[in-house]
Amino acid sequence: MRESLTENLFQATSRYGKKSFHLARLALLYGLVGVAVIQGAVAFQIRDDVIDLLKFTISVSLVVILFLFHLMKTALMSFLPDLPYRAYQSFIRMLNRFYYPFILFSFITALLWCIGYKQLGRVVLIKIWFSGGTYILIMVAYQKIRGWLQKWYTSKDVSNEAAQFLFQSFRTMLLYATILATIGIILNLLGLLDLVERVFSFSVLQLGTTQVTLWLIIKAVIILLAFIYAARLLQAYLDYKIYPSLGIDPGLGYALNTTFKYTFIGIGVLISLEVVGLDLRFLLVFAGAAGIGIGLGLQQITANIISGFAIIFGGKIRKGDWIEVEKGLGTVTDIYLRATKVRTRDNIEYLIPNSSLISNTIVNYSLASPLIRIDLPVGVSYRSDPQQVKEILLAVAEKEPMVSKFRESRVRFVEYGDSSINFELLIWIDVRVTPRRTVRSGLYFEIFKEFRKVGIEIPFPQQDIHIRSSRETP
Repeated sequence: MRESLTENLFQATSRYGKKSFHLARLALLYGLVGVAVIQGAVAFQIRDDVIDLLKFTISVSLVVILFLFHLMKTALMSFLPDLPYRAYQSFIRMLNRFYYPFILFSFITALLWCIGYKQLGRVVLIKIWFSGGTYILIMVAYQKIRGWLQKWYTSKDVSNEAAQFLFQSFRTMLLYATILATIGIILNLLGLLDLVERVFSFSVLQLGTTQVTLWLIIKAVIILLAFIYAARLLQAYLDYKIYPSLGIDPGLGYALNTTFKYTFIGIGVLISLEVVGLDLRFLLVFAGAAGIGIGLGLQQITANIISGFAIIFGGKIRKGDWIEVEKGLGTVTDIYLRATKVRTRDNIEYLIPNSSLISNTIVNYSLASPLIRIDLPVGVSYRSDPQQVKEILLAVAEKEPMVSKFRESRVRFVEYGDSSINFELLIWIDVRVTPRRTVRSGLYFEIFKEFRKVGIEIPFPQQDIHIRSSRETP
C-alpha cells in the first residue's frame, strides 16, 4: 500500500496518495490490533459480556475511522479510472453527486450493524459496496482487454480481411460477455436475480404440456447469441491463424467455416430448446411437416439449398474465385445456402441462385491458370510495311506492365481488308488482376502513338465513285 500510494507510481496518487495512505494504514492497524485484543480475551476466557463490549467498542471506533477516511471525497474519487464509456461515466457522475448522502447512509447502516442489525448491514453494505466495486473492476478489465486488442489490430495490416474479421469478432464477443457478466454479477450481489426471475416467470405460450415463460425465452436467446458469437470468433481465428499455417486454400476454409457455423448454431438451437423445456421429439413431427411442405411448394428453395451444399463441398466454385457468368466477370465473396454473391469489377454485387450456377456453364478462372489470351485487332494502310507493324506491336506489348511475361505475345496477319491490311496482337493477361478493357485501352493508346511516330496510317473505310458520261446522238 505504501508503494502504491506514496511513490507516485500512478497519476491519481501524486496529490492525495500520502494522506490516503496514512488514514488507510491507521484503519488497517487498528482493525488488526482490535482482532488481536478480542482473540486474546477469548483465549484468556474473559467473561462473554466483556468480550461483547470489546467487540462493540472496537467495531464502532473502526466504523468512525473508516467514515473519516471516506470523507475525503476528492481524493477517493480521483483514484477511479477515467474510462470512455457512457454507462460508466453516468455511474461516476451519479456517485459524485450523491457521494456524501451515500457515505452517511453507509455510516448509519454500519452503526446499526454494530448494535445487532447484522442482516441489514450485510444487505446494504456488503452487497451494495461489492456490486459497485465489481462493476468498476469489470469496466477496468474490459478497457484493458480492449486496449490490448486495439494495439494488436493497429500493428497489423489494415487491408488484411482475416485480421479485421478476427478483431471485430473478438470485440463483439468481449462486449457481449462484459454486458452479461455485469448484469448477472450485480443482480446476484444485490440479491435481485431471484426477484427478476420471478417477475419474468409469467407464461407466454403453451406447447403441449410445457409452459413457456418469458424468463425461459430470455435464457434461450442469451444462449443462442453466445453460440452465434462463438461461431463467428472460431471462424475468424481459423481464417487468421489455423488455415494459413496448414496451407488450406480460402475455398476449402470457407467450406469448413460454413460447416462449423451451422453446426454451432444448430447445437445452440437444440440447447436453447432444451432450456425452454420443449420435448425435442417434436422435431420429428416438424421434420415430417416440413418435408410435406417442401414437396408441395418449396421445390425451388430446396433446389437452391441442395445446390448450395454442392457448391460449398464440391470445390468447383469457392470463395475468392474469379468466375464469369451472365453478368460478366467477378469474384465470389460469399456462398449462402440459397444464393452466391458475386462482386464485379464495377463493385456491383449480384446474388445468383445456386441452382443457376449448378445448371449453367460457368467459367472459373481460379481452378487452373488465371492467364487468358485476348486479341487486339489492328488495321493499317496498304502502304505500311507488315514487318515493321509486327515489330511495333510486339514492342508495345513488351513495355506494357499489365501484359503477362510468362507467355510470349504474338502478332497474326489476319487478312487483306477492303481499306486496310488487318493484324491481331495476341497477348496474355492475369484476368484476376487485370481487366480486359483496361489493358486494351492502354495498348491502343501506345499503338496509336508509335504508329504516328513512324508515319504509319490507320485508314478508315472509304469508297470511290466513278461517274461516266456519254453523248446522245440525234
